[in-house]
Amino acid sequence: MSTRIAFLKGHGTENDFVIVPDPENAVDLSPAAVAALCDRRAGIGGDGLLHVVRSAAHPEARAMAAEAEWFMDYRNGDGSIAEMCGNGVRVFARYLQRAGHVSEGDLAVATRGGVKTVHIAKEGDITVGMGRALLPEGDVTVSVGGRSWPARNVNMGNPHAVAFVDDLAHAGDLYTPPPFSPAAAYPDGVNVEFVVDRGPRHVALRVHERGSGETRSCGTGACAVAVATARRDGVDPGVTGTPATYTVDVPGGTLVITERPDGEIEMTGPAVIVAEGVIEPEWLESALR
Repeated sequence: MSTRIAFLKGHGTENDFVIVPDPENAVDLSPAAVAALCDRRAGIGGDGLLHVVRSAAHPEARAMAAEAEWFMDYRNGDGSIAEMCGNGVRVFARYLQRAGHVSEGDLAVATRGGVKTVHIAKEGDITVGMGRALLPEGDVTVSVGGRSWPARNVNMGNPHAVAFVDDLAHAGDLYTPPPFSPAAAYPDGVNVEFVVDRGPRHVALRVHERGSGETRSCGTGACAVAVATARRDGVDPGVTGTPATYTVDVPGGTLVITERPDGEIEMTGPAVIVAEGVIEPEWLESALR
């Protein structure tokens, strides 16, 4: 890697990302390179990396190119590939707006979890159509220390286990993945949310994101929590015919989640670009030795 690579840094409710614009998919971002860039002490630092590629230029996204010009090639902070990142989609859209590729209004973004619809509002917040939640059957349990809780299995294009607790401190440090059972419920690992009530249709969470550890926010996790809380509350928009909106506090801010009667889920929240610069090839080569 002999040329300097442009990057930006952004966050959505403090879920932060390294952004690498690469429209023609010319930059080889190995798992080790991604992990080095996301390292908070020796690299740029981030919960994950947003590789910005035109859909037509990426083999995993070419089939979506007719629907969405841009593909969010998302990587976790450890370099592993992830299906989707809700906060990441908002930051991805904010980058596209900043770069002049899109303006206020509607756009589509291709992800490994399918094409997501996005609306950039004039007042600044960004709304993402997150698709429908799947609620797999079967009991799931998550544990921290000597405590265990039943958890709701929710899939938002990526897997989640949602546990309701009395105190968010019960989640421990969340540096390592909380154990879960049965193992067959999540063969590729899981994002685990611990949730407390704050008021009517208002909850707060802490989350361990698969491949990243505890993060300040998780968009798909907030959606999974809203759906799990609604079902716990006996609310199902598909039955009532009325949208259900929940406010979800995350350590880095607040997200508003709405589940519509057709099952589609919308997430609204901020997205901020904080810096831009270049990655020195000598540093990256050294970091990968």
